[in-house]
Amino acid sequence: MEMLEEHRCFGGWQQRWRHHAATLNCAMTFSIFLPPTQDNEPPPVLYWLSGLTCNDENFTTKAGAQRIAADLGIVLVMPDTSPRGEQVANDSGYDLGHGAGFYLNATQPPWASHYRMYDYLRDELPALIQTQFNVSDRCAISGHSMGGHGALIMALKNPGKYTSVSAFAPIVNPSRVPWGIKALTAYLGEDESAWTEWDSCELMLASQPQDAIPVLIDQGDSDQFLADQLQPAVLAEAARKPPGR
Repeated sequence: MEMLEEHRCFGGWQQRWRHHAATLNCAMTFSIFLPPTQDNEPPPVLYWLSGLTCNDENFTTKAGAQRIAADLGIVLVMPDTSPRGEQVANDSGYDLGHGAGFYLNATQPPWASHYRMYDYLRDELPALIQTQFNVSDRCAISGHSMGGHGALIMALKNPGKYTSVSAFAPIVNPSRVPWGIKALTAYLGEDESAWTEWDSCELMLASQPQDAIPVLIDQGDSDQFLADQLQPAVLAEAARKPPGR
């Protein structure tokens, strides 16, 4: 790993790192906030997934979350939103390619050789964080917009891995909204049956009560994308239905 920058922040350290990601076949960056030491216990981790066009620095520089994380003794990990580099496939649109990985495993060319963000976030990055930093294995996950979609599918597909999931203005039903349809078609192909495992509403319908964890969805009612792209009420309806329905 290579440290790109480091700054004192609320008694802790805000750092940015680059490493080779085997699952993505490219170099990746992530930002991490390490809170001041409070006791001898390793601190828990909150993974934050950002939205379309973002990278690992957006939440770091705009949210101000380090102040709260320092008080609570929580490590913040902010990965990038997609693989990047000259050799990594891209698109001219803001909602596909670099900055728009949708936190899934692509199966279609030219995306499949690099766009495996789900595997990276589930396995490779947490293992790296555990190895390189003094952290607990307790973790939660959160995100915004596309990152809210990512946080929800990560939690729903991996019962027991996260203690909670929070999503702010998330894309909850990507197989039924323009942003999601464009991305899922490109990354997974035309067969819509392959999309369901990356759709929070479908995953919620298939989930079991014993796997439930605290879930927070926070959505502004004046959001310009609420009706056409986000539709959190669809996820709420799915959550109210009996398992398997």
